[in-house]
Amino acid sequence: MSDDSPENAIPLDPSRREQMFPLLDAAEIARIRRFGMLLHFTRGERLFTAGEPGPGMFVVLSGAVGVTQRDGMGHIEPVVRHGPGGFSAEVGSLSGRPALVDGVAEEDVAALLVPPGQLRALIIAEADLGERLVRALILRRVALIQAGASGPVLIGPPQSAGLLRLQSFLDRNGYPHHLMDITRDADAAALLEQYGAAAADVLAVCPDGSVLINPTETQLARCIGMVDTIDHTELFDVIVIGAGPAGLATAVYAASEGLRVLVLDRRAFGGQAGASARIENYLGCPTGISGQALAGRAYVQAQKFGAEMLIPAQAQSLDCSRQESDAALLLTLADGRQLRAKTVVIATGARYRRPAVPRLAEFEGRGVWYWASSLEAKMCSQAEVLLVGGGNSAGQAAVFLSRYAAKVNLLVRGPGLDASMSRYLIDRIEATPNIELRPNSELTQLHGDAATGLTGVSWRDNKHGTEQQLPLRNVFLFVGAEPETGWLKGCGVATDSQGFVLTGERLPASAEAAAAGALQTSVAGVFAVGDVRSGSVKRVGAAIGEGAAAVALIHQRLSATEAITSSV
Repeated sequence: MSDDSPENAIPLDPSRREQMFPLLDAAEIARIRRFGMLLHFTRGERLFTAGEPGPGMFVVLSGAVGVTQRDGMGHIEPVVRHGPGGFSAEVGSLSGRPALVDGVAEEDVAALLVPPGQLRALIIAEADLGERLVRALILRRVALIQAGASGPVLIGPPQSAGLLRLQSFLDRNGYPHHLMDITRDADAAALLEQYGAAAADVLAVCPDGSVLINPTETQLARCIGMVDTIDHTELFDVIVIGAGPAGLATAVYAASEGLRVLVLDRRAFGGQAGASARIENYLGCPTGISGQALAGRAYVQAQKFGAEMLIPAQAQSLDCSRQESDAALLLTLADGRQLRAKTVVIATGARYRRPAVPRLAEFEGRGVWYWASSLEAKMCSQAEVLLVGGGNSAGQAAVFLSRYAAKVNLLVRGPGLDASMSRYLIDRIEATPNIELRPNSELTQLHGDAATGLTGVSWRDNKHGTEQQLPLRNVFLFVGAEPETGWLKGCGVATDSQGFVLTGERLPASAEAAAAGALQTSVAGVFAVGDVRSGSVKRVGAAIGEGAAAVALIHQRLSATEAITSSV
């Protein structure tokens, strides 16, 4: 998308129009020519189609290209009209992801096509021009998300658990989508009935018109082309499992140094940090930055350098026996596909612990939440909520929710917050009148039923031996952490008693890899970074540092392996 006309369908901040839709001059186009190929299109011919793999970036040399967005329900809206000097691309163009919009030649068109690989090469080789292009690609994706007219259509009853689950998944992955409420839209209700779905069901209409009933996140991702289904038979230099700050940092540094990198995550990029409303103690961000924004930038940056992304994709097992002729590590995914790599970086992080509270699973997604995004915050408008946890993530969530909720009850097991939370967050909480700290307390019961969802909670004050009950509909749990390491069983990677991966000096003295580096696991060529690593500092900055440090160890491993191979 690029603009030579004031007629934009997407509402734009005037201050960002020039950044989102810059026009390329003759000198800039000349610099781009060596990366592209000249193509011609006749009037009415389609250059790219929503839902189909994007061919890359088109730079219009003559004629005009009309860009429109459609939602799978037959609704079409104009986005922008490209004239000479305009270029059509957004973030997905860096990796050939399915297009989010349609592009049609409104006149006979001559254009340069810069395929994804060449687009990445252009951005790196032409740094100043590349900076303008990347900024435009990011802003265009943001505009499509805000417009809510591209991508899949989610149809269902408002605030249903299924609808919120899919909406949260798409939001966390920065993917545009549109919501239709069956209680307000007759067409949406009719479509639900047409497909034989119940009133509580959720339909997902993909850009190609296909319809899914109550899809899983993986099914929806495949329908909209977020993740490919091809067999990756190539040998990667490194596979990074987990796309939180540590994993993304590994990908950025490894890919920027020319390594072939594949990153996978079972749900979304960003990890736990991606759900943080505002991180205020991250170096270089004095006004704070949301976890989603920080992770989103790293996600784009990794792709800029050529890292491949598989999200969502879940690791099922890792074979470390190296029986193949190329001595590759073999990673099996939950969908049965197998990936091969010379090295593997475990960056799967940790998930919030599910406390031993009766009926907890019954209310998950129906009043019990393990994150606090704007979706959940809006449901809490002028209502009282309970938040359980005393760490930094809990503090950030409490401050964020206090802007929406009438009152936030902060439940902690200890006598206070000093032992587990940063001072700036404690000060912020103490200065927020609608946050009430409830120390020495633990959640004991959840109240409600299948029809109404969560209607109340009970907790015990262990200091005074009393139990209290409140009628409220939303509980946020930020309690402890459990490592995501179950898929490693059988590989031989050593873990501590809680399941966190042992590395470096924490390995038994008998382990051959013990002296090979602080991030080296008990299996040569397998490294661990971030929260999943035993003894790690649970901070975003530390995770990013470990991701960068792991790349040096990866190079050492690759060099040693190549030396052995060449001597045989």
